[in-house]
Amino acid sequence: MAGRRRGRGNNAQQHRAPRHQRAGPRGSQREPAAFAKSTGCDSQTPHDKLTITQARRGTPANRPVRVYADGIFDLFHSGHARALMQAKNVFPNTYLIVGVCSDELTHKLKGYTVMTENERYDALTHCRYVDEVVRDAPWTLSAEFLHRHKIDFVAHDDIPYTSAGSQDVYKHIKEAGMFVATERTEGISTSDLITRIVKDYDIYVRRNLQRGYTARELNVGYINEKKYRLQEQVDKMKETVRTVEEKSKHFVYRVEEKSHDLIHKWEEKSREFISNFLELFGPDGAWARSLLHQY
Repeated sequence: MAGRRRGRGNNAQQHRAPRHQRAGPRGSQREPAAFAKSTGCDSQTPHDKLTITQARRGTPANRPVRVYADGIFDLFHSGHARALMQAKNVFPNTYLIVGVCSDELTHKLKGYTVMTENERYDALTHCRYVDEVVRDAPWTLSAEFLHRHKIDFVAHDDIPYTSAGSQDVYKHIKEAGMFVATERTEGISTSDLITRIVKDYDIYVRRNLQRGYTARELNVGYINEKKYRLQEQVDKMKETVRTVEEKSKHFVYRVEEKSHDLIHKWEEKSREFISNFLELFGPDGAWARSLLHQY
């Protein structure tokens, strides 16, 4: 779901209404997205119903198409951002509104979250594709909610979302012709990230103990803390042994290298000595010739 923010107009000095009153896409990526007002959209621009064909043609010309995408967005990651990018780019001129469900509703209908609702709300305001964030978003979208926020279309992946006693919470949106499909990003999800952490739980506990977190903060019992501390000492000893082994190997290699060098030099000197000896004392050497001259 989501796309790219629009740039500012040519006249940067022109008067601009407060952010919460602006109906168009965000003008600057230097500021976070606005939070939606509890009363909904208060823009006075006429808001006629659109078809998907009209929206894709870039109409209406007097306002952006208001697209809504919702979710939990726990441990906000690239898969979330890519979905929002798709929603933002589904039409030529899109104002993207993102609904984020509260902790109470999420824990009741889906499960416990890692991040708090305020952390999740704030994360969405800093996504470049998001123009507006609805806090405490509903689990299912009512006609009243869609009207209050003047939503033209709802973006989500096309897989039926079974929840809250419904086979697909977006069924009525699809039937009304207000649904635009996005695609999920394979290989990345909040569940995948949590699974990685759980899988390597011991590694991450030891990592955070090393970084100064207490056993109480990590919800680690006395015995397990001692176990992790002992494992850390053992690993340090192993690393020390590996270091000594590497240094020993390097020392032996240097000794061998020096030995080969000494042997090579000794062989050269030996050949030189033998050659000089033969030149002096050999049958045709200088010594033999001097004796012959004497007799």
